[in-house]
Amino acid sequence: MRTIFVTGSAGFIGYHLSQALLDEGFRVVGYDGMIDYYDVRIKQRRHQMLLQHPHFTCVEGMLEDFDRLHALALAEKPDVIVHLAAQAGVRYSLENPRAYVDANLIGTFNVMECARELAVDHLLMASTSSVYGANTDMPFGETQKCDTPLTLYAATKKANEAMAHSYAHLWNLPTTMFRFFTVYGPWGRPDMALFKFTRGILEGTPIDIYNDGEMYRDFTYVSDLVRGIRLLIDAAPVRPDGPEDIAEGDSLSPVAPFRVVNIGNGEKVRLMDFITAIEAECGREGIKNFMPMQQGDVPATWADASLIKSLTGYAPQTPFREGVARFVAWYRDYYRV
Repeated sequence: MRTIFVTGSAGFIGYHLSQALLDEGFRVVGYDGMIDYYDVRIKQRRHQMLLQHPHFTCVEGMLEDFDRLHALALAEKPDVIVHLAAQAGVRYSLENPRAYVDANLIGTFNVMECARELAVDHLLMASTSSVYGANTDMPFGETQKCDTPLTLYAATKKANEAMAHSYAHLWNLPTTMFRFFTVYGPWGRPDMALFKFTRGILEGTPIDIYNDGEMYRDFTYVSDLVRGIRLLIDAAPVRPDGPEDIAEGDSLSPVAPFRVVNIGNGEKVRLMDFITAIEAECGREGIKNFMPMQQGDVPATWADASLIKSLTGYAPQTPFREGVARFVAWYRDYYRV
């Protein structure tokens, strides 16, 4: 039985990925700091459900605690590491930048050190569509330059990509960075827009809508994202013999077994259409508070998902209205509203 080490296993994506891997017959080792960036009770509930599976084990610890992380990795000897844990949130990075340096830079370095020492078959790490920053050429492709991050969060994730490339080159460590686009679905993060909009609409409180609603996002349903990660686990990059071995549009490094891959829905959805779908599922209209663009935010994201499709056959299955319906149904059940 193969063992997969998942950091951030009590997080939104980490929970769903761990559950999918367990269902498929993998052994999963989780590691999570249980930080109070949002309600810890939902994280605890996620772990409680995973612990019902006999092939799941977990340890609570911070990424910055190398001794604790290292000891667990050495004891469990995973075949694959999927590094999802991070200090997330674009806007929060304006308020508490040090948390992003600690978790996303020092913590990620610690994970890479474990992967190097164990010589894992494949290291996969989460990046973000935020690295595209001020780019306006859409859809965003993996070979575009990403030299204009607009927040420290995006900058730390771009730094992670550079750090990971160096390790892949120096230690021949097969590494895939995946760039997520706005992920949503059941068991989501309470700080994210879908959660806030649903809560506000059901409670009859105002919902803040930035840039006067002229926002577009590539909304990616969580089960589609997890399927993409699962497919990429089996698609470890191989160091090419030369640039001529790299297909057009492939982000594979010419000097390392390293690749960056978008995982998105491949569809740009207007924010107001997304809100309308939430209102339809809630059965009421929201009280809208239109606001200017927030510092560090971008008006649109849109993934070019052709690379992951060519590598794995990945194709998202969940239209956004269907995904919204599933989330609202989960929200009503979880909060008994």
